[in-house]
Amino acid sequence: MFKKILIANRGEIAMRVIRTCKEMGIKTVAVYSTADAESLHVRFADEAVCIGPAPSSESYLKMSNIIAAAEITNADAIHPGYGFLSENAKFSKICEEHEIKFIGASPEMIERMGDKASAKSTMIEAGVPCVPGSEGIIPDFKTCLKVAKETGYPVMLKASAGGGGKGMRAVWKEEDLQDAWESARQESKAAFGNDDMYMEKLIEEPRHIEIQIVGDSNGRACHLSERDCSVQRRHQKLTEETPSPFMTDELREKMGTAAIKAAEYIKYEGAGTVEFLVDKHRNFYFMEMNTRIQVEHPITEQVVDYDLIREQILVAAGVPISGKNYIPQLHSIECRINAEDPYKDFRPSPGKITNLHLPGGHGVRIDTHVYSGYIIPPNYDSMIAKLITTAQTREEAINKMKRALDEFVVEGIKTTVPFHRQLMDHPDYVAGNYTTKFMEDFEMAAPEED
Repeated sequence: MFKKILIANRGEIAMRVIRTCKEMGIKTVAVYSTADAESLHVRFADEAVCIGPAPSSESYLKMSNIIAAAEITNADAIHPGYGFLSENAKFSKICEEHEIKFIGASPEMIERMGDKASAKSTMIEAGVPCVPGSEGIIPDFKTCLKVAKETGYPVMLKASAGGGGKGMRAVWKEEDLQDAWESARQESKAAFGNDDMYMEKLIEEPRHIEIQIVGDSNGRACHLSERDCSVQRRHQKLTEETPSPFMTDELREKMGTAAIKAAEYIKYEGAGTVEFLVDKHRNFYFMEMNTRIQVEHPITEQVVDYDLIREQILVAAGVPISGKNYIPQLHSIECRINAEDPYKDFRPSPGKITNLHLPGGHGVRIDTHVYSGYIIPPNYDSMIAKLITTAQTREEAINKMKRALDEFVVEGIKTTVPFHRQLMDHPDYVAGNYTTKFMEDFEMAAPEED
Protein backbone atom coordinates (compact mmCIF):
# COMPACT_ATOMS: atom_id res chain seq x y z
CA MET A 1 0.00 0.00 0.00
CA PHE A 2 1.09 3.57 -0.67
CA LYS A 3 2.76 5.45 2.17
CA LYS A 4 2.13 8.98 0.92
CA ILE A 5 -0.25 10.33 -1.76
CA LEU A 6 0.02 13.75 -3.35
CA ILE A 7 -3.33 15.20 -4.42
CA ALA A 8 -2.86 17.09 -7.69
CA ASN A 9 -6.04 19.11 -7.31
CA ARG A 10 -7.83 21.66 -5.15
CA GLY A 11 -11.13 22.42 -3.45
CA GLU A 12 -13.69 19.86 -2.37
CA ILE A 13 -12.22 16.90 -4.30
CA ALA A 14 -8.83 17.44 -2.64
CA MET A 15 -10.56 17.40 0.75
CA ARG A 16 -12.50 14.29 -0.28
CA VAL A 17 -9.30 12.38 -1.14
CA ILE A 18 -7.53 13.56 2.03
CA ARG A 19 -10.35 12.18 4.20
CA THR A 20 -10.18 8.69 2.71
CA CYS A 21 -6.37 8.67 2.87
CA LYS A 22 -6.47 9.53 6.58
CA GLU A 23 -8.94 6.69 7.20
CA MET A 24 -6.58 4.32 5.38
CA GLY A 25 -3.53 5.51 7.35
CA ILE A 26 -1.91 7.09 4.28
CA LYS A 27 -0.03 10.40 4.57
CA THR A 28 -1.14 13.21 2.24
CA VAL A 29 0.48 16.10 0.39
CA ALA A 30 -1.60 19.07 -0.78
CA VAL A 31 -0.45 21.26 -3.63
CA TYR A 32 -1.83 24.76 -3.99
CA SER A 33 -1.57 27.96 -5.96
CA THR A 34 -1.02 31.32 -4.28
CA ALA A 35 -4.78 31.96 -4.67
CA ASP A 36 -5.55 28.82 -2.63
CA ALA A 37 -3.17 29.38 0.28
CA GLU A 38 -6.12 29.61 2.72
CA SER A 39 -8.09 26.67 1.31
CA LEU A 40 -9.06 23.84 3.66
CA HIS A 41 -7.21 21.14 1.71
CA VAL A 42 -3.97 22.98 2.49
CA ARG A 43 -4.82 23.03 6.18
CA PHE A 44 -5.88 19.39 6.53
CA ALA A 45 -3.18 17.62 4.50
CA ASP A 46 -0.09 16.37 6.33
CA GLU A 47 2.14 18.48 4.08
CA ALA A 48 1.50 21.27 1.58
CA VAL A 49 3.58 22.64 -1.29
CA CYS A 50 2.91 25.85 -3.23
CA ILE A 51 3.24 25.05 -6.94
CA GLY A 52 2.78 28.46 -8.52
CA PRO A 53 0.64 31.56 -9.05
CA ALA A 54 -3.14 31.67 -9.46
CA PRO A 55 -3.54 30.82 -13.18
CA SER A 56 -4.09 27.06 -13.63
CA SER A 57 -1.57 26.97 -16.46
CA GLU A 58 1.13 28.06 -14.00
CA SER A 59 0.09 25.85 -11.08
CA TYR A 60 -2.44 22.98 -11.24
CA LEU A 61 -1.63 22.26 -14.90
CA LYS A 62 2.14 22.71 -14.48
CA MET A 63 3.31 19.10 -14.61
CA SER A 64 6.95 19.79 -13.76
CA ASN A 65 5.97 21.64 -10.58
CA ILE A 66 3.65 18.85 -9.43
CA ILE A 67 6.25 16.13 -10.07
CA ALA A 68 8.85 18.21 -8.23
CA ALA A 69 6.45 18.53 -5.26
CA ALA A 70 5.97 14.75 -5.25
CA GLU A 71 9.71 14.12 -5.33
CA ILE A 72 10.67 16.55 -2.57
CA THR A 73 7.96 15.12 -0.28
CA ASN A 74 8.74 11.48 -1.23
CA ALA A 75 5.15 10.82 -2.34
CA ASP A 76 4.86 7.41 -3.98
CA ALA A 77 1.50 8.08 -5.68
CA ILE A 78 -0.50 10.97 -7.15
CA HIS A 79 -4.29 11.24 -7.10
CA PRO A 80 -5.42 13.70 -9.79
CA GLY A 81 -9.07 14.11 -8.70
CA TYR A 82 -11.22 15.32 -11.61
CA GLY A 83 -10.50 18.05 -14.15
CA PHE A 84 -7.00 19.54 -14.49
CA LEU A 85 -4.59 16.65 -15.27
CA SER A 86 -6.90 13.75 -14.39
CA GLU A 87 -7.30 12.62 -18.02
CA ASN A 88 -3.97 13.81 -19.36
CA ALA A 89 -2.04 10.95 -20.99
CA LYS A 90 1.24 12.87 -20.92
CA PHE A 91 1.00 13.44 -17.16
CA SER A 92 0.12 9.78 -16.54
CA LYS A 93 3.20 8.84 -18.59
CA ILE A 94 5.47 11.26 -16.71
CA CYS A 95 4.32 9.76 -13.40
CA GLU A 96 5.26 6.30 -14.76
CA GLU A 97 8.70 7.56 -15.82
CA HIS A 98 9.33 8.96 -12.32
CA GLU A 99 8.10 5.73 -10.67
CA ILE A 100 5.20 7.53 -9.04
CA LYS A 101 1.87 5.65 -9.25
CA PHE A 102 -0.80 7.65 -11.08
CA ILE A 103 -4.10 6.78 -9.41
CA GLY A 104 -6.04 6.75 -12.62
CA ALA A 105 -5.93 5.36 -16.12
CA SER A 106 -2.75 4.41 -17.96
CA PRO A 107 -1.45 6.74 -20.70
CA GLU A 108 -2.57 4.24 -23.35
CA MET A 109 -6.06 4.01 -21.85
CA ILE A 110 -6.46 7.79 -21.69
CA GLU A 111 -5.32 8.17 -25.30
CA ARG A 112 -7.66 5.43 -26.43
CA MET A 113 -10.74 6.70 -24.62
CA GLY A 114 -9.94 10.43 -24.32
CA ASP A 115 -10.29 11.03 -28.05
CA LYS A 116 -14.03 10.69 -28.59
CA ALA A 117 -13.81 9.53 -32.19
CA SER A 118 -11.36 6.71 -31.41
CA ALA A 119 -13.37 5.83 -28.29
CA LYS A 120 -16.47 5.36 -30.42
CA SER A 121 -14.58 3.10 -32.86
CA THR A 122 -13.31 1.03 -29.93
CA MET A 123 -16.82 0.66 -28.50
CA ILE A 124 -18.18 -0.46 -31.87
CA GLU A 125 -15.48 -3.15 -31.88
CA ALA A 126 -16.52 -4.13 -28.35
CA GLY A 127 -20.15 -4.53 -29.42
CA VAL A 128 -21.44 -1.60 -27.33
CA PRO A 129 -24.39 0.29 -28.92
CA CYS A 130 -23.21 3.58 -30.45
CA VAL A 131 -25.00 6.55 -32.00
CA PRO A 132 -25.05 6.32 -35.83
CA GLY A 133 -22.70 8.77 -37.53
CA SER A 134 -19.22 9.17 -38.95
CA GLU A 135 -16.59 6.47 -38.65
CA GLY A 136 -13.90 8.52 -36.94
CA ILE A 137 -12.70 12.00 -37.88
CA ILE A 138 -14.36 13.85 -40.78
CA PRO A 139 -11.51 15.05 -43.06
CA ASP A 140 -13.32 17.87 -44.89
CA PHE A 141 -16.67 19.57 -45.45
CA LYS A 142 -17.47 17.52 -48.56
CA THR A 143 -17.30 14.35 -46.44
CA CYS A 144 -19.26 16.11 -43.68
CA LEU A 145 -22.09 16.82 -46.14
CA LYS A 146 -22.09 13.20 -47.33
CA VAL A 147 -22.14 11.74 -43.79
CA ALA A 148 -24.96 14.08 -42.75
CA LYS A 149 -27.10 12.91 -45.70
CA GLU A 150 -26.41 9.25 -44.90
CA THR A 151 -27.06 9.70 -41.16
CA GLY A 152 -30.19 11.80 -41.64
CA TYR A 153 -30.98 15.15 -40.04
CA PRO A 154 -30.90 16.33 -37.32
CA VAL A 155 -27.22 15.67 -36.66
CA MET A 156 -24.73 16.78 -34.00
CA LEU A 157 -21.22 17.97 -34.90
CA LYS A 158 -18.75 17.28 -32.09
CA ALA A 159 -15.14 18.19 -31.41
CA SER A 160 -13.05 15.03 -31.09
CA ALA A 161 -11.00 16.62 -28.29
CA GLY A 162 -14.07 18.29 -26.80
CA GLY A 163 -15.59 18.63 -23.38
CA GLY A 164 -17.93 20.98 -21.51
CA GLY A 165 -20.03 21.56 -24.62
CA LYS A 166 -17.23 23.25 -26.58
CA GLY A 167 -17.17 22.56 -30.33
CA MET A 168 -20.68 21.07 -30.42
CA ARG A 169 -23.35 22.15 -32.91
CA ALA A 170 -26.83 20.75 -33.54
CA VAL A 171 -27.80 20.98 -37.22
CA TRP A 172 -31.42 20.49 -38.29
CA LYS A 173 -31.16 21.12 -42.04
CA GLU A 174 -28.53 20.95 -44.78
CA GLU A 175 -28.34 24.70 -45.46
CA ASP A 176 -27.10 25.29 -41.88
CA LEU A 177 -24.37 22.66 -42.01
CA GLN A 178 -21.47 24.69 -43.40
CA ASP A 179 -21.82 27.54 -40.87
CA ALA A 180 -22.02 25.00 -38.05
CA TRP A 181 -18.99 23.10 -39.38
CA GLU A 182 -16.84 26.24 -39.55
CA SER A 183 -17.88 27.72 -36.20
CA ALA A 184 -17.53 24.40 -34.35
CA ARG A 185 -14.02 23.89 -35.75
CA GLN A 186 -12.99 27.43 -34.79
CA GLU A 187 -14.32 27.01 -31.25
CA SER A 188 -12.62 23.62 -30.87
CA LYS A 189 -9.32 24.97 -32.17
CA ALA A 190 -9.44 27.86 -29.69
CA ALA A 191 -10.42 25.66 -26.73
CA PHE A 192 -8.34 22.53 -27.33
CA GLY A 193 -5.78 23.39 -30.00
CA ASN A 194 -7.44 20.75 -32.18
CA ASP A 195 -10.21 21.22 -34.77
CA ASP A 196 -10.90 17.55 -35.58
CA MET A 197 -14.64 16.92 -35.86
CA TYR A 198 -16.92 13.90 -35.97
CA MET A 199 -20.67 13.58 -36.41
CA GLU A 200 -23.50 11.71 -34.70
CA LYS A 201 -27.22 11.42 -35.19
CA LEU A 202 -28.94 13.92 -32.88
CA ILE A 203 -30.93 11.93 -30.35
CA GLU A 204 -34.19 13.75 -29.64
CA GLU A 205 -35.59 13.98 -26.10
CA PRO A 206 -32.44 12.33 -24.71
CA ARG A 207 -31.52 11.53 -21.15
CA HIS A 208 -27.88 11.51 -20.07
CA ILE A 209 -27.40 8.39 -17.97
CA GLU A 210 -23.98 7.13 -16.92
CA ILE A 211 -22.91 3.80 -15.43
CA GLN A 212 -20.24 3.82 -12.70
CA ILE A 213 -17.68 1.07 -13.26
CA VAL A 214 -14.55 -0.16 -11.48
CA GLY A 215 -11.93 -2.35 -13.15
CA ASP A 216 -8.82 -4.01 -11.73
CA SER A 217 -5.39 -4.98 -13.04
CA ASN A 218 -6.64 -8.52 -13.76
CA GLY A 219 -9.02 -7.27 -16.46
CA ARG A 220 -12.18 -7.75 -14.39
CA ALA A 221 -14.83 -5.03 -14.05
CA CYS A 222 -18.05 -4.48 -12.13
CA HIS A 223 -20.69 -1.75 -12.18
CA LEU A 224 -22.25 0.26 -9.39
CA SER A 225 -25.45 1.10 -11.27
CA GLU A 226 -26.46 4.38 -12.89
CA ARG A 227 -26.64 8.12 -12.32
CA ASP A 228 -29.05 10.39 -14.19
CA CYS A 229 -27.26 13.60 -15.17
CA SER A 230 -29.88 15.02 -17.53
CA VAL A 231 -30.48 18.37 -15.80
CA GLN A 232 -27.78 20.41 -17.54
CA ARG A 233 -27.13 23.96 -18.62
CA ARG A 234 -24.87 24.47 -21.63
CA HIS A 235 -23.77 20.82 -21.29
CA GLN A 236 -22.71 21.41 -17.67
CA LYS A 237 -24.44 19.21 -15.09
CA LEU A 238 -26.43 20.99 -12.38
CA THR A 239 -27.90 18.13 -10.40
CA GLU A 240 -27.74 14.33 -10.52
CA GLU A 241 -29.65 11.45 -8.97
CA THR A 242 -29.59 7.70 -8.55
CA PRO A 243 -31.47 5.61 -9.36
CA SER A 244 -32.74 7.34 -12.48
CA PRO A 245 -36.52 7.87 -12.41
CA PHE A 246 -36.47 6.71 -16.06
CA MET A 247 -34.72 3.43 -15.30
CA THR A 248 -36.27 -0.03 -15.40
CA ASP A 249 -34.74 -3.25 -14.10
CA GLU A 250 -34.42 -4.53 -17.68
CA LEU A 251 -32.72 -1.35 -18.93
CA ARG A 252 -30.32 -1.30 -15.97
CA GLU A 253 -29.34 -4.90 -16.69
CA LYS A 254 -28.68 -4.08 -20.36
CA MET A 255 -26.76 -0.84 -19.68
CA GLY A 256 -24.74 -2.38 -16.86
CA THR A 257 -23.77 -5.32 -19.05
CA ALA A 258 -22.76 -2.95 -21.87
CA ALA A 259 -20.64 -0.83 -19.50
CA ILE A 260 -18.83 -3.91 -18.14
CA LYS A 261 -18.29 -5.15 -21.70
CA ALA A 262 -16.74 -1.76 -22.57
CA ALA A 263 -14.45 -1.77 -19.52
CA GLU A 264 -13.30 -5.37 -19.90
CA TYR A 265 -12.73 -5.03 -23.65
CA ILE A 266 -10.13 -2.30 -23.05
CA LYS A 267 -8.91 -3.94 -19.77
CA TYR A 268 -9.78 -0.77 -17.87
CA GLU A 269 -8.13 -0.27 -14.49
CA GLY A 270 -9.58 2.10 -11.90
CA ALA A 271 -12.85 3.93 -11.36
CA GLY A 272 -14.56 5.37 -14.42
CA THR A 273 -17.91 6.00 -16.02
CA VAL A 274 -19.41 4.85 -19.28
CA GLU A 275 -21.81 7.58 -20.41
CA PHE A 276 -24.87 6.94 -22.55
CA LEU A 277 -27.61 8.89 -24.26
CA VAL A 278 -30.98 7.19 -23.77
CA ASP A 279 -33.88 8.08 -26.06
CA LYS A 280 -37.56 8.21 -25.15
CA HIS A 281 -37.98 4.59 -26.25
CA ARG A 282 -35.20 3.52 -23.83
CA ASN A 283 -32.73 2.77 -26.59
CA PHE A 284 -29.26 3.63 -25.29
CA TYR A 285 -26.12 4.68 -27.13
CA PHE A 286 -22.50 5.04 -25.98
CA MET A 287 -21.47 8.68 -25.73
CA GLU A 288 -18.07 8.73 -24.02
CA MET A 289 -16.02 7.23 -21.22
CA ASN A 290 -14.56 9.28 -18.39
CA THR A 291 -11.33 7.72 -17.10
CA ARG A 292 -11.45 9.40 -13.68
CA ILE A 293 -13.61 9.96 -10.63
CA GLN A 294 -16.73 12.02 -11.36
CA VAL A 295 -17.97 15.12 -9.54
CA GLU A 296 -21.22 13.28 -8.82
CA HIS A 297 -19.67 10.12 -7.35
CA PRO A 298 -21.07 10.74 -3.80
CA ILE A 299 -24.63 9.79 -4.74
CA THR A 300 -23.43 6.35 -5.82
CA GLU A 301 -21.49 6.00 -2.57
CA GLN A 302 -24.63 6.87 -0.60
CA VAL A 303 -26.94 4.31 -2.21
CA VAL A 304 -24.55 1.34 -2.25
CA ASP A 305 -22.38 2.17 0.83
CA TYR A 306 -19.12 2.10 -1.12
CA ASP A 307 -16.11 4.45 -0.87
CA LEU A 308 -15.07 5.00 -4.49
CA ILE A 309 -11.88 6.90 -3.60
CA ARG A 310 -10.79 4.03 -1.36
CA GLU A 311 -11.49 1.60 -4.19
CA GLN A 312 -9.43 3.73 -6.60
CA ILE A 313 -6.48 3.58 -4.22
CA LEU A 314 -6.84 -0.17 -3.63
CA VAL A 315 -7.05 -0.95 -7.35
CA ALA A 316 -4.01 1.26 -8.04
CA ALA A 317 -2.13 -0.74 -5.39
CA GLY A 318 -2.97 -4.00 -7.20
CA VAL A 319 -5.84 -5.22 -5.02
CA PRO A 320 -8.45 -7.15 -7.09
CA ILE A 321 -12.09 -6.09 -7.07
CA SER A 322 -14.85 -8.29 -5.71
CA GLY A 323 -16.55 -8.46 -9.10
CA LYS A 324 -19.96 -7.83 -7.55
CA ASN A 325 -22.43 -5.53 -9.32
CA TYR A 326 -24.40 -3.15 -7.11
CA ILE A 327 -28.04 -2.11 -7.30
CA PRO A 328 -29.24 1.03 -5.44
CA GLN A 329 -31.10 0.30 -2.23
CA LEU A 330 -31.83 3.97 -1.46
CA HIS A 331 -32.39 7.18 -3.45
CA SER A 332 -29.84 9.99 -3.55
CA ILE A 333 -29.79 13.45 -5.15
CA GLU A 334 -26.85 15.84 -5.54
CA CYS A 335 -27.13 19.59 -6.09
CA ARG A 336 -23.98 21.41 -7.22
CA ILE A 337 -23.78 24.66 -5.28
CA ASN A 338 -21.94 27.18 -7.45
CA ALA A 339 -20.83 30.76 -6.75
CA GLU A 340 -23.12 32.08 -9.48
CA ASP A 341 -26.18 34.34 -9.64
CA PRO A 342 -29.08 32.29 -11.08
CA TYR A 343 -31.16 35.48 -11.42
CA LYS A 344 -28.56 36.97 -13.80
CA ASP A 345 -27.97 34.10 -16.24
CA PHE A 346 -25.73 32.26 -13.74
CA ARG A 347 -23.10 35.01 -13.75
CA PRO A 348 -20.00 34.04 -11.68
CA SER A 349 -19.94 35.55 -8.20
CA PRO A 350 -16.46 35.24 -6.65
CA GLY A 351 -15.62 37.07 -3.44
CA LYS A 352 -15.62 36.71 0.33
CA ILE A 353 -18.11 34.52 2.18
CA THR A 354 -19.10 36.69 5.11
CA ASN A 355 -21.41 34.18 6.76
CA LEU A 356 -21.96 30.47 6.21
CA HIS A 357 -24.36 27.94 7.69
CA LEU A 358 -24.32 24.41 6.30
CA PRO A 359 -27.34 22.12 6.61
CA GLY A 360 -27.17 18.83 8.49
CA GLY A 361 -29.32 16.06 9.87
CA HIS A 362 -30.05 12.49 8.89
CA GLY A 363 -29.38 11.71 5.23
CA VAL A 364 -27.62 15.00 4.46
CA ARG A 365 -24.03 15.09 3.19
CA ILE A 366 -21.95 18.16 2.28
CA ASP A 367 -18.69 17.98 0.34
CA THR A 368 -17.05 21.40 0.44
CA HIS A 369 -13.84 23.31 1.01
CA VAL A 370 -15.28 26.69 1.99
CA TYR A 371 -15.93 28.35 5.34
CA SER A 372 -17.04 31.70 6.74
CA GLY A 373 -14.37 34.23 5.79
CA TYR A 374 -13.13 32.19 2.81
CA ILE A 375 -12.43 34.19 -0.35
CA ILE A 376 -13.56 32.43 -3.54
CA PRO A 377 -10.95 33.16 -6.21
CA PRO A 378 -12.13 34.06 -9.73
CA ASN A 379 -9.54 31.77 -11.34
CA TYR A 380 -11.23 28.36 -11.12
CA ASP A 381 -14.50 26.47 -11.47
CA SER A 382 -17.30 28.16 -9.54
CA MET A 383 -18.48 25.10 -7.59
CA ILE A 384 -18.15 25.67 -3.84
CA ALA A 385 -20.07 22.69 -2.46
CA LYS A 386 -22.04 19.56 -3.25
CA LEU A 387 -25.22 19.01 -1.26
CA ILE A 388 -26.35 15.38 -1.21
CA THR A 389 -29.53 14.00 0.34
CA THR A 390 -30.33 10.31 0.67
CA ALA A 391 -33.58 8.62 1.68
CA GLN A 392 -35.68 5.49 1.21
CA THR A 393 -37.63 6.94 -1.73
CA ARG A 394 -37.21 9.67 -4.36
CA GLU A 395 -40.05 11.71 -2.86
CA GLU A 396 -38.37 11.63 0.55
CA ALA A 397 -34.99 12.57 -0.97
CA ILE A 398 -36.57 15.58 -2.71
CA ASN A 399 -38.31 16.70 0.50
CA LYS A 400 -35.07 16.31 2.41
CA MET A 401 -33.26 18.37 -0.26
CA LYS A 402 -35.85 21.15 0.05
CA ARG A 403 -35.31 21.28 3.79
CA ALA A 404 -31.52 21.21 3.43
CA LEU A 405 -31.54 23.99 0.81
CA ASP A 406 -33.69 26.11 3.12
CA GLU A 407 -31.01 25.68 5.81
CA PHE A 408 -28.13 26.47 3.44
CA VAL A 409 -27.06 30.06 4.18
CA VAL A 410 -24.26 31.75 2.23
CA GLU A 411 -23.80 35.49 2.60
CA GLY A 412 -21.39 37.83 0.80
CA ILE A 413 -21.74 36.14 -2.61
CA LYS A 414 -24.52 34.84 -4.83
CA THR A 415 -25.06 31.08 -5.15
CA THR A 416 -27.24 28.64 -7.04
CA VAL A 417 -29.12 27.61 -3.88
CA PRO A 418 -32.28 29.52 -5.01
CA PHE A 419 -32.19 27.75 -8.38
CA HIS A 420 -32.04 24.32 -6.80
CA ARG A 421 -34.81 25.21 -4.38
CA GLN A 422 -37.08 26.16 -7.28
CA LEU A 423 -36.03 23.07 -9.22
CA MET A 424 -37.15 20.82 -6.36
CA ASP A 425 -40.67 22.29 -6.71
CA HIS A 426 -40.84 22.11 -10.51
CA PRO A 427 -43.67 19.71 -11.44
CA ASP A 428 -41.72 18.06 -14.28
CA TYR A 429 -38.69 17.48 -12.06
CA VAL A 430 -40.85 16.15 -9.23
CA ALA A 431 -42.51 13.78 -11.73
CA GLY A 432 -39.09 12.65 -13.01
CA ASN A 433 -40.11 13.95 -16.43
CA TYR A 434 -36.98 15.69 -17.69
CA THR A 435 -34.39 15.39 -20.46
CA THR A 436 -31.14 17.19 -21.34
CA LYS A 437 -33.37 19.93 -22.85
CA PHE A 438 -35.07 20.64 -19.51
CA MET A 439 -33.19 23.89 -18.81
CA GLU A 440 -34.12 25.41 -22.18
CA ASP A 441 -37.63 26.07 -20.85
CA PHE A 442 -36.76 26.66 -17.20
CA GLU A 443 -37.29 30.21 -15.95
CA MET A 444 -36.31 31.44 -12.51
CA ALA A 445 -39.18 32.93 -10.53
CA ALA A 446 -38.45 36.41 -9.17
CA PRO A 447 -36.61 36.45 -5.82
CA GLU A 448 -38.69 36.96 -2.72
CA GLU A 449 -38.52 40.39 -1.13
CA ASP A 450 -36.52 40.58 2.12
